[in-house]
Amino acid sequence: MPNAWCLPSAKQWFLPSAVCLSAWFTPLQAQTAAGTGEPWRIITPAQATLVLGRDGSVIGEIGRERRLSIPLRTLPKYVGQAFIAVEDKRFYQHDGVDLVGVAGALKDAVTKGELRGASTITQLLVGNMHPDVIDRRDRSPARKLREQQAAREMEKRYNKEQILEAFLNQLDFGRGAFGIEMAARQYFGKPAADLTLAEAASLASMPKSPTIYDPSRNPDRNRERRNTVLALMADQGYITAAQAAAAQREPVKTVNRLEKLAPWVTDVVRVQAERAGVNVATGGYRIQTTIDPALQQSAQRALSAGIDEIEQRPGFRGLKCAKRTAPAPSAAAARKPRVDACLEGAVVVIDPTTGDVRALVGGRDYARSSFNRAIDGNRQPGSSFKAFVYAQAVGQGLTANAMVADTALRIRLENGQVYSPDNADNEFLGALTVREALTRSRNPVAVQLAMSVGMDSVTALARRAGLRAPIAPYPSSALGASVVQPLDFVAAYASFDNGGVSVDPRFITRIEDRTGRAVFAPQGAPMRAAMDPRVAFIMRDMLKDVVERGTATALRRIVPARIPVAGKTGTTNDNTDVWFVGMTPELVTGVWLGFDKPAMIAPGAAGGTLAAPIAGRVIAAAYDGRNAGEWTAPPGVVAVEVDRATGKPADPNTPAERRYNEWFLIGTEPGALAWPLSLFRLGPIGY
Repeated sequence: MPNAWCLPSAKQWFLPSAVCLSAWFTPLQAQTAAGTGEPWRIITPAQATLVLGRDGSVIGEIGRERRLSIPLRTLPKYVGQAFIAVEDKRFYQHDGVDLVGVAGALKDAVTKGELRGASTITQLLVGNMHPDVIDRRDRSPARKLREQQAAREMEKRYNKEQILEAFLNQLDFGRGAFGIEMAARQYFGKPAADLTLAEAASLASMPKSPTIYDPSRNPDRNRERRNTVLALMADQGYITAAQAAAAQREPVKTVNRLEKLAPWVTDVVRVQAERAGVNVATGGYRIQTTIDPALQQSAQRALSAGIDEIEQRPGFRGLKCAKRTAPAPSAAAARKPRVDACLEGAVVVIDPTTGDVRALVGGRDYARSSFNRAIDGNRQPGSSFKAFVYAQAVGQGLTANAMVADTALRIRLENGQVYSPDNADNEFLGALTVREALTRSRNPVAVQLAMSVGMDSVTALARRAGLRAPIAPYPSSALGASVVQPLDFVAAYASFDNGGVSVDPRFITRIEDRTGRAVFAPQGAPMRAAMDPRVAFIMRDMLKDVVERGTATALRRIVPARIPVAGKTGTTNDNTDVWFVGMTPELVTGVWLGFDKPAMIAPGAAGGTLAAPIAGRVIAAAYDGRNAGEWTAPPGVVAVEVDRATGKPADPNTPAERRYNEWFLIGTEPGALAWPLSLFRLGPIGY
């Protein structure tokens, strides 16, 4: 810093003594050597790494500063002109320092006692781009002189368009948005190239104070200053008076981009990219993902709305954390909740043919909690795990029309304890078909199946389908007592949808650097057989009944009948976790709900009443305005008309409402040569 006796008065501003000049120039030389470099140099500022949806739209950003630099030539001329009009009207006439402006500021200081800045766009750029050399918080004349010297040097080495382009890309527009492109996306939901005249003037109003003139939070203040900017543009000849008047009449309309479109996905791809050796945090990369932005938004809205509704149900035990303003609670509703936490959830949507993740939501509100429950959560799947139990039994020859017993069991475990599974309705229905047992989610039947085929063989099938979580070798695991990760679990269900093939979830298809060169392009994992495609088809057909007639009918009331849907609900003991995992011919969708620390959601809470409707909204949105494909039977299966009540082939006396087509592996249909394995001929298991 210069010596105190050397600081000039207002009259000395332009003609400081040689001694003073020496004192001011010395720090510039020293700081330049130790700082970022020459303060006149235009450097490439930190960029954001853009996370793109499968349609190329931006769904997230990664980096220390949310900035995307763009060429000045891509912008309408009035964008740059708006900033020039309000910040530096003699931008095209001065050499980096506006002597006329400085003289005017000096005059106001001497005659009126008013202090105002006279910095040019070039000076502002120097200070913003090199803050370690030109600290604009320093109000001393020494800093001002260093800034002027650097601005003049910058003007010698760069043309006006380069300087204006760098200025627009450098500016801080508040709320983490840096540069004109990110500001346009942040406040108006569009690229800067699409800004209207009024919108450009609104953004040009902000550098003076991004907080005070925030168009989202303070639209009236922004509109007042915006209109001043428009008037200045007309006075300086950039636009006509009519254009200014028309733009001044427009309201300030902004969009809310504070919440990222896919924050949990952004976190996932950042981790995956870094593990692949791509340091995306440095910025400037473009990550192409598999995410469908519209479906992602639908999933987030469906989860949020569904949880908000659950909070209003009688008996709900958690906090009511909905964002909307709720009416004053009644005395009963105002009682202290039994669970001091917000209900959470997760949604996963996967393409069953590729494993591409189309949507992933890791919680109800990323701003409240960024924990990704879809990937890092470990929760019991409840009865939704039964699909793998039944698939293994069908693969070993059990037919869907076989009669099984829904009855009380007593199973002695190795530790001497007795395990007795019951049903959610506390009833036993006696003899019923395998299809009906799955449709109604009868627990004793699933346990008998698992013990008959071997829990280890069920686990092996689930593992082939892609489930990585360890499954305990206990009878209760048949009912989903072992924890799973939602993403893995939903991906494992894809094998029922795609003909018995395992897929690996995929988020990233390509990462490019600033030049467009691919730096990471992961290849999809080879597809692996998980089960016989005939078994997958029969299972899917049985799971369709769960939606049409069973525990997930709430979903069918939401999804149009033209869309084929199959799936399974899941509810754990004490109503702590509820699930629905299901499929259409193109998508597999899973929904989980629960508290982060397991606790009862509400008495009687079930996957069919809580999770299935949310999944229904997601699926309905995915097929809004379009039809789904069809499932077709693979070779090796045959259909026989069967009596739903008895499981026997229908005869002339079978009522029409009990007739349906049952599917069999060829050789297991009624009248065919007996299959080597026949389950449950000795009745229910009891020890």
